[in-house]
Amino acid sequence: MFDLLAYGVVALVLLYCGVLVVLWRFQERVVFQPPSGVAPSAVGAAMVQYRAADDTPLFAYVVGELTSSAPVMLAFHGNADLARWLVPWATRVLRETGCSVMLPEYRGYDALSGAPNYRTSALDARAALDYLRTVAHIAPEQLVYFGHSLGTAIAAELAAGSPPRSLILQSPFSTARAMAARMFVPGLTMFWRFVSRVHFDTLALVRRLDCPVWVAHGDRDTVVPMRMGREVFAAARHQGELLIVHGAAHSNVPDIGGESYWRWLSAAIRGGRDASGDKSTPGYRAEIPPAP
Repeated sequence: MFDLLAYGVVALVLLYCGVLVVLWRFQERVVFQPPSGVAPSAVGAAMVQYRAADDTPLFAYVVGELTSSAPVMLAFHGNADLARWLVPWATRVLRETGCSVMLPEYRGYDALSGAPNYRTSALDARAALDYLRTVAHIAPEQLVYFGHSLGTAIAAELAAGSPPRSLILQSPFSTARAMAARMFVPGLTMFWRFVSRVHFDTLALVRRLDCPVWVAHGDRDTVVPMRMGREVFAAARHQGELLIVHGAAHSNVPDIGGESYWRWLSAAIRGGRDASGDKSTPGYRAEIPPAP
């Protein structure tokens, strides 16, 4: 009986270790999920090409004109999106706010070579910023960074080294470790620093950032829970405004938020913050979807 129990314990330990090894080996496939198939044309956008510091060829779509007379948004998409899919949204950003938008693509996405991971996401983001600064001659004070989902962590990391006038986060997660805890693998967070190669920690970054942080989140988000958006906003050293959109899920915050969303985004692009600068009294607005 004792031998059977011992064998069972050993088998469970080996199984658990095997799960950890699988998570270590394939975690990039969980974090980065490039869509397959042929994507539609990016109508209404111009393509620009550049290279990352490791010489990987990259491209981005630009909606509007990159000039020194207006703000420019550098917008990073989520893990299962494509830059070209954000062109309609960027077109409305331009129409509503007058802000041009650059939509950089990550390596491994949309037929680009290479494999995306935590390290290369930073290289690709920096390459897009370098293009705006050195080729398009966009001044730092013109720039705002936007991110959705995974893109929020990439935008926050870029902001830590090169602060924009505003950091705009839509459906952000707090940390990679907190997201891993949602995988329902017992004890995973205890071994996180040994298992993970993905070190996104937006909470830690926004505590140090010297620029206003604006957050929007849907209260029906089942991918990244709303509480994470609240946590990120609460942690920000400089707060812009928190927008909670009632009835919105992970990817439809602009649609459900409607005109209030666009007012929120316009204010974020202008780079304002709460009048007192006091984190204890942040701006807050809750949205309710239109009645059916």
